[in-house]
Amino acid sequence: MSNTKVLPLIEAEGSEAVAPCCPPLTERPFSAEEAETAARMFKALGDPVRLRLFSAVASHESGEACVCDISDVGVSQPTVSHHLKKLREAGLLTSQRRGTWVYYRVEPSVLAAMGKLLTLPTVA
Repeated sequence: MSNTKVLPLIEAEGSEAVAPCCPPLTERPFSAEEAETAARMFKALGDPVRLRLFSAVASHESGEACVCDISDVGVSQPTVSHHLKKLREAGLLTSQRRGTWVYYRVEPSVLAAMGKLLTLPTVA
């Protein structure tokens, strides 16, 4: 059994929009739990190889990328697999095996939640 924690997302009522795991950074100080959750996400993206892999998946034209299309990031295949696993554990990627290949996807709700976390307050 895994002790993996994923980035919690909350679906907004009446729409497919999501609220981030935490309030925007400028809204109020984080609680200890909110800080832990956000830190997991930022820690996963804090490695340059992971950030490149995340970007490769997020920017792929079909919205998902086969591991065979994104593995050329200057490290060995086992290292790519390790980094993709860390991104999945952080809740930033989902994966699906199709035959011998694994396809990765960044769920739109994850990108929306990340954007809301880093949103500046609107000025009236």
